[in-house]
Amino acid sequence: MAAEEAPTVLTGAQALVTSLERLGVEVVFGIPGGAILPAYDPLYDSKLRHILVRHEQGAGHAAEGYAASTGRVGVCMATSGPGATNLVTPLADAYMDSVPIVAITGQVKSNFIGTDAFQEADIRGITMPITKHNFLITEAADIPRAIKEAFHIASTGRPGPVLVDISKDALENSAPFVWPESVKLPSYRPNTRPHVRQLKAAARMIAESQRPVLYVGGGVVRADASDELAELVKLTGIPVVTTLTARGALPDSNELNMGMPGMHGSVAAVGAIQRSDLLIAVGTRFDDRVTGRLDTFAPEAKVIHADIDPAEISKNRVADLPIVGDAQEVLNGLVTELRHHELPDLGEWHEFVGSLKRRYPTAGDEPVEGELLSPQYVIRRIGEVAGPDAIFAAGVGQHQMWAAHFLPHEQPRKWLNSGGAGTMGYCVPAAMGAKVAHPDTVVWGIDGDGCFQMTNQELVTCAVEGIPVKIAVINNQVLGMVRQWQTLFYDKRYSNTELHSARIPDFPKLAEAMGCVGLRATTPEEVEDVLAQAMAINDRPVVVEFVVNKDAMVWPMVAAGTSNSDIKIAKDLAPEWEEEAL
Repeated sequence: MAAEEAPTVLTGAQALVTSLERLGVEVVFGIPGGAILPAYDPLYDSKLRHILVRHEQGAGHAAEGYAASTGRVGVCMATSGPGATNLVTPLADAYMDSVPIVAITGQVKSNFIGTDAFQEADIRGITMPITKHNFLITEAADIPRAIKEAFHIASTGRPGPVLVDISKDALENSAPFVWPESVKLPSYRPNTRPHVRQLKAAARMIAESQRPVLYVGGGVVRADASDELAELVKLTGIPVVTTLTARGALPDSNELNMGMPGMHGSVAAVGAIQRSDLLIAVGTRFDDRVTGRLDTFAPEAKVIHADIDPAEISKNRVADLPIVGDAQEVLNGLVTELRHHELPDLGEWHEFVGSLKRRYPTAGDEPVEGELLSPQYVIRRIGEVAGPDAIFAAGVGQHQMWAAHFLPHEQPRKWLNSGGAGTMGYCVPAAMGAKVAHPDTVVWGIDGDGCFQMTNQELVTCAVEGIPVKIAVINNQVLGMVRQWQTLFYDKRYSNTELHSARIPDFPKLAEAMGCVGLRATTPEEVEDVLAQAMAINDRPVVVEFVVNKDAMVWPMVAAGTSNSDIKIAKDLAPEWEEEAL
């Protein structure tokens, strides 16, 4: 009998690259530096595509954009110290929004750890609260196992970020390469299958309700459960609200989609929730931006709360019926159980929520001759020209809310934004990551002049690497959302929100300097012209500046700390649905 072949001896750096190759990784976003440098040598000969970003934060957000648009794990890499700490923001962002990424960082040599060596930082300790798990690896032999476990943890259960910190000597030293055939983590066993008893109880509650609402969160998108959601809606006729991170989980064109709930949600979505007698919450966490003042949220509703993370259930709003499980399996199970029930006639309920949708559409200011552009008009036209097959990434602020309302959200994984963390600077690198993953798909970034100035250097990366994203800069010359609050709640005392970006920088010239095409529009006619030009250019990144009115505000709005029932559709104007009888 032939002797078993001995494992190949590899350096830790070679083992790292080989492990990534075995896991099917296509692209790594990163920047080399001293502690991670050994890993970059075998990358030179690898089939892995490495994209050299201009800032580690860009690497992290690009990995997020890649992951959120594909459902696969995104990968970023950085060196020790400041390289690793620059990943903290995207790691926190991915943790809040359940995005599966693996961050690989170099660390000082193991005998230097704890000595305050050059570029040393306890990145494992720093990121412990904002990762699903993290590793410190000091032995070359442990690298394959750690990488395989990291990918497993990031992509299973509730997705999220995992960090693998590897000491420089572990990368330099050699050991037999042993690839684990399976992952054995006794303490990590996410429950994906909902209990049948809970599903049966949920079906009974739904069958007995008269005013049910499906409150759908980003977990439905992460679980690729949009088809199952559509099947449940078709079977039951239950109206749906989709949170900021769930836009596209159910097509906006579906008449039962009431839109986005919450602080800047639609009147139809907010009114449906506030009048409901049953909330079926799936893949959502009752975030304060949705609930408003919690004790006034959906005051007449019983709550079925389904989530793959048991820690989220009853964390904010106590659930009458908890269901732990994967959103796809939960929705499938509800469809199966509800086929055994006589479902209620929701005609009166449909009429009520439908009337809200007809009477209180989310308004967008139309252009007025001689005045600056309306940002809502600009964003709507971008969506109409690009179409529902495009991928849209947004920054954070007013433009994000307008994009959530006015873009064509017809498909899942086409809408990328920072929901829980609200990270300014997310847009450009996330759009870059999405375009790398989908080179044949149009990718538009909708950014503000404030957000854009935080991470626009990644357009250099896009130009050099041949990543032809299209970025719209909605330039209102101010930090718009902060200024809106100053207008409404701080007596128009505009403290440090003027960016002076009407003059500095010149965005088209800045774009040209970074190897992109730079365009500008100030009138509706110019909007049509620059959009046609931008859509026709597919060999370089394009930046289009739209000079818009700084006084435009996001409506509807629920002021922080108030009830959703106090929603305003303009400064001193509230909808009348509270007084209506069903």
